[in-house]
Amino acid sequence: MKRLSRLLALLVLIVGCFAWTGHQNVLAANVNVMQYGVISPILATEAPRKNRVDEKMATVRNKLDLNNSDLRDFRQYKGMFPNLGSLIIKNAPYDSVEDVLKISGLTEKQKEILQQNLGNFTVTPPESVFIEGDQRLNVGAYD
Repeated sequence: MKRLSRLLALLVLIVGCFAWTGHQNVLAANVNVMQYGVISPILATEAPRKNRVDEKMATVRNKLDLNNSDLRDFRQYKGMFPNLGSLIIKNAPYDSVEDVLKISGLTEKQKEILQQNLGNFTVTPPESVFIEGDQRLNVGAYD
């Protein structure tokens, strides 16, 4: 009986291995799509994905978005990380870049730093991808 069960198990294993080597036909059209300046083939049923983060970043163009940037982004500007950056984030959203100067409790030094950097800022509508769950402040830097 043991021999019979072993033989049967071996037979199933061999047949299963042959099934893996079988030829499978897949009906899909191959389409070339221009993406990021490169032509790449995709399936006709696959729609190009839209990424809200990439779309938003394309509109900002090397400026710090006061309504959507997180605390780490303020490191690139001297005197803004972490305290002044935290104040800016906590008082968002802003309608214009100049609104950042209206934050209550700013010291003269902080106002001066902000004034020097106004050209580096931009304001776009808040996007949930960037501001959900207070992740703008909690990026591993604590003050």
